[in-house]
Amino acid sequence: MTIQDAQQNVDQWITKYGVRYFNELTNMAVLTEEVGELARIISREYGEQSYKDTDEKVPLSDELADILFVVICIANQTGVDLQEAFQKNLKKKTERDSIRHKQNKKLQ
Repeated sequence: MTIQDAQQNVDQWITKYGVRYFNELTNMAVLTEEVGELARIISREYGEQSYKDTDEKVPLSDELADILFVVICIANQTGVDLQEAFQKNLKKKTERDSIRHKQNKKLQ
């Protein structure tokens, strides 16, 4: 599936099941909430925090997919072609950082 396919799939899902997109501010709040849920998993699985007895063990993949879904929603409702934007972003990072990270002694 391409990023464009993903954007179309999310749009079709919203139309069929979601009635309409949440407004941009609501989606930003939902994105923040989802990132917080990802942070909880990361801090417990890879960090020093332990799970509470009441913590529901949700797979990392589910939270990453939730974040991707909301990012795609925001892109769709604001007219952003994520595939094009991502390609431009990789080009920018390559031009800016291709040597910088190789010279970073902290990464060696």
